Amino acid sequence: MTMADEKEETGGESKTAIIAAIVGNLLIAVTKFIAAVLTGSSAMLSEGIHSVVDTGNGGLMLYGLRKSAKPPDKAHPFGHGRELYFWSFVVAISIFAVGGGVSIYEGVSHLRHPVEIENPFWNYIVLGFSVVFEGISWLFGWRAFRKTKKGRGVFETIHVSKDPTSFTVVLEDSTALVGLVIAFLGIFLGHEFNLPYFDGIASILIGILLCFVALLLGYETKGLLIGESVDVEVVEGVRKIAEAESKVEKAVKVLTIHFGPNEVLLTLELKFVKGISATDLRVTIRRIELAVREKYPEITRVYFEAESLSVQEIKERAEA
Repeated sequence: MTMADEKEETGGESKTAIIAAIVGNLLIAVTKFIAAVLTGSSAMLSEGIHSVVDTGNGGLMLYGLRKSAKPPDKAHPFGHGRELYFWSFVVAISIFAVGGGVSIYEGVSHLRHPVEIENPFWNYIVLGFSVVFEGISWLFGWRAFRKTKKGRGVFETIHVSKDPTSFTVVLEDSTALVGLVIAFLGIFLGHEFNLPYFDGIASILIGILLCFVALLLGYETKGLLIGESVDVEVVEGVRKIAEAESKVEKAVKVLTIHFGPNEVLLTLELKFVKGISATDLRVTIRRIELAVREKYPEITRVYFEAESLSVQEIKERAEA
């Protein structure tokens, strides 16, 4: 399997994971709201809001994927790849403002005006089904995320990944599973000790958890939106390819920037040997470009620049 095929497969799995998450979260949200109405649980209401936010976020991610696939046009000559980064940033904001903010608000409201939980049995049933559905969704997301790990740790993979869909789904589903555990403890402790305050505290903790994840997603997608370089290993690999040419003395600068998960622009500033002919220059540049594209297919655009000559060097060559 080539690197291009691997990236296409990973992209397909990411899309499947998002669709699975949307379907699962929509079904879970309905059952959670029904349970919240029947029992008056603040934690269950927060979990329902959480699932609605995750459902909407999945839709935004799919929209971002579709928009980022649009071909280049006159107004966007480098394509629309960063659409995905923009909508991923919107997802982070929605998790923070809607998910985290509303959950904390609901928790504080229930602490000020505690409501005793009625019929907690239905909450337990809903939580059990939610764990099953969220677990299935998490497995789909983990399969896509695992393709990008390559032996690295989870947080390291998130930091170096240029595809926000690969880690957003995993983070959302992982947060959902932890949130379900918090909701269960809040409902159980509140009912067991007849202290409804536990339910409000659980809602606040779920909100804080959502805010933390939102800040993490926002930080990572901000870097992608501004523009990030490729991995250091790729930069050094490009440098070695260029300097392996006999007509190249040195690769002065290797500049890269991501325009999407699999779209990279490369600018090479090279110092060529003295006296290189125009023919050798064209052949060398073409050979470097082909070698780079073959080894790193995500580099879709390659631009070359010769090392600038000083004023003195220009005068010397003009007098020669």
